[in-house]
Amino acid sequence: MKDQIKLSIVIPAYKEEKSVRQTIERIVDVHNLLPYSYEVLVVVDGSPDKTTEEARKVNSPHVRVLDYEKNQGKGYAVKYGVEQAVGKIITFTDAGGDFNPEQFDKYVSLMELFDADIVIGSKRHPASKVHYPPLRRIYSRCYQLLIRLLFGLNITDTQAGLKFFKANVAKTIFPKALVKQFAIDLELLVIAQQFGFRRIFEAPVELNFNNAASSINFKTIKRMITDTLAIFYRARILNYYRSTK
Repeated sequence: MKDQIKLSIVIPAYKEEKSVRQTIERIVDVHNLLPYSYEVLVVVDGSPDKTTEEARKVNSPHVRVLDYEKNQGKGYAVKYGVEQAVGKIITFTDAGGDFNPEQFDKYVSLMELFDADIVIGSKRHPASKVHYPPLRRIYSRCYQLLIRLLFGLNITDTQAGLKFFKANVAKTIFPKALVKQFAIDLELLVIAQQFGFRRIFEAPVELNFNNAASSINFKTIKRMITDTLAIFYRARILNYYRSTK
């Protein structure tokens, strides 16, 4: 094992006691077979159940479990994990185990092959293997149309929960993000755009939708739209992200 950690995997977790242990174990089993060092940072976001206890049952020197008492939202949890990450490449993924960890190494290879700033998973990539409910597909399609209208991002899917960043890119853009909930994925890409990180590539994903881990409902959709409009206001009206360079 090399001393330099190549890949940091951040897992934000909230009310995931039924799935988080299995998710971590799958990631560890896959990455133990790879020729480079890695770390898994599980950030338990003030979860009231036994998510922390279940995460700590994974006996691996590659896994760190970080937790705090007050629930702050996915965005905050991801930022917290990125701050602690020491890998050359940093990614975050869902605790529900929706994404097959065997595909992670392909993203690392793409990062290196294209010298990419960011590689993101896209459910709409022609090579993607995606299984998730029709209603959720409709929500996703409508949201992406809104994103294209507001921000002009030439990206087909901002919301797939699988994104890989060069460490310097992550350490630059994550501290500027303000969204604490689900629109964090969009905000990161908008900040990257405004900081001139243009080498963003989309890659296929293998996604098996975990209905038990889903938190998409009317309240969530309303909050996402509110956060999205707030990002637009900060980016296009206030020029907030550019002013914090």
